[in-house]
Amino acid sequence: MPNILSNLKPAPGSRKKEKRIGRGQGSGHGGTSTRGHKGQKSRSGASIPAWFEGGQMPLIRRIPKRGFRNPFKVEYQVVNLGRLQELVDKGKISPDAKVTPELLYEVGAVSKRTLPVKILGDGELKVALEISAHAFSKSALQKIQAIGGKALKL
Repeated sequence: MPNILSNLKPAPGSRKKEKRIGRGQGSGHGGTSTRGHKGQKSRSGASIPAWFEGGQMPLIRRIPKRGFRNPFKVEYQVVNLGRLQELVDKGKISPDAKVTPELLYEVGAVSKRTLPVKILGDGELKVALEISAHAFSKSALQKIQAIGGKALKL
């Protein structure tokens, strides 16, 4: 018989009946219903968390703790003035453009759109740019203002 959509069937042996547990002795899974004899996991209502180690001191409590992790730490994406000058030289940023974190993301100077941006003073800036960022280093501020540019904090 040809394969027509109305009479398609799975290949013989490719489909297997679901194991029906606890449906009497004739099923082959009666009696203890595959739970084994006695013990916590054989009882009804037994639910043991995956991390439970049977009363043994848990791994997370056995390992020594060191140091301090500041939950309020702000991680900046840094861009040096030298990198900004490179982007101007390559024509990715025009000398009269307003440099913002969005623009830096678009030209590939920063990799994440959501993290704050900090401008650092490494390298030389030859073009007076209006730069908007979340933070500036002191040397970057001095270099930007010395050349006649603007540094706007977001």
